[in-house]
Amino acid sequence: MRRTDPEGHGPVRFGPPLPEDGLPVLPELSAVLAAASTTPGTEPVGGGPALREAACGYWDRRGLACRPERVAAGPGAPALLVALTAALGGDVLVPRPCAAWWAPYARLLGRPVFHVPTPAENGGVPDPYALLETVRRVRAEGGDPRLLVLSVADDPTATVAPPELLHETVEAATGEGLHLVSDETWRDTLHDPRGTVLLSPAEMLPEHVTVVTDLAGALLPAGWPAAVARFPPAAAGDDLHARVLDVLTALGARVAAPVAAAAGYALSEPAPVTARVAAAVRLHARVAAAVHAAVVGAGAVARPPQAGRHVYADLTELRPALAAHGVGDAQELEDFLTARLGMPAPGGHRFGDELAAPRVRLSTGPLLGGSQEERAACLTAPAPLELPHVQRALNHVKSAFDDLRDDARRWEPPR
Repeated sequence: MRRTDPEGHGPVRFGPPLPEDGLPVLPELSAVLAAASTTPGTEPVGGGPALREAACGYWDRRGLACRPERVAAGPGAPALLVALTAALGGDVLVPRPCAAWWAPYARLLGRPVFHVPTPAENGGVPDPYALLETVRRVRAEGGDPRLLVLSVADDPTATVAPPELLHETVEAATGEGLHLVSDETWRDTLHDPRGTVLLSPAEMLPEHVTVVTDLAGALLPAGWPAAVARFPPAAAGDDLHARVLDVLTALGARVAAPVAAAAGYALSEPAPVTARVAAAVRLHARVAAAVHAAVVGAGAVARPPQAGRHVYADLTELRPALAAHGVGDAQELEDFLTARLGMPAPGGHRFGDELAAPRVRLSTGPLLGGSQEERAACLTAPAPLELPHVQRALNHVKSAFDDLRDDARRWEPPR
């Protein structure tokens, strides 16, 4: 494949991070972290009692009862997923597309990863019939599928899987003896929480599901790594929890004590935290809707974003214009749009889609401004899209995609 620059294309070292919110740190969170910064001790592997109790309260409020002895904390969701993958063994199944960090960590452990197609309506959760076919094919070829990773509120597609599909997929997976890891990092970022039904697989078949939540999704800044895992409420869950702690111990994967204090505060969801989460979700929902309108208006295809801080676009209809710019695959599309938009635009191949498919994830955080003052203004403005710096950023995105639409029309063959 043609490449203009050999650097920046590795699947692990240069993989795209979670879409950040781009907002100033909540002052109350900063105060908690600062107060804990003088603590000389370290957080135990798996998290201390206060952090695990706070995680239990967080899940209890979402209908997922748990006990502290079945909770583990780690310095970010990747550490927990590595430990779970190592503890469970076997081959790993993931949706196509999926979060960029899932597959590389399994491969680092030497575990085969198999992508399963998702329905046209949503990402994050595989089609149940495609899942069954993939499991049977892998076993027929001598493989040993044991783990399915999925996300009801999805990165990269920003969609929320409907409960009926989720139920069919969970039943199909558990019927084949798979353990499920439900990545629920984005569950608290629903753009329309009253109009969107989000169920966790752990509500359906709890004995087969481990829930993982990275607090960078809604509660903590990305630079303060902390995540929590909720294990199944059975003897098998106790065994898995013990094995995960063994792996975390071997990795030295502890949450820093000041970050643990901030995480516990955030998970307890006091008024300042819930107010900030709600304001940030409203803001990113508005920006994501504007980005979606710009992309679709130019002739690309994108599902309406329902959660998170991103939009996933398919630019197949703009291929003639892209070809005129030397763009023939997702990596070249990533390079082209990153330069054109002046912000990261990771290609779909980062998320398990085919390299030949011109797909891209666009994040909303970079559109909120270049300074802390501009970004803070977005939180309090009654009409944040009308702020001059946000308007300029959105106009730049719209102009870039409109130019591609116009170029594509020029290159259309005469009828």
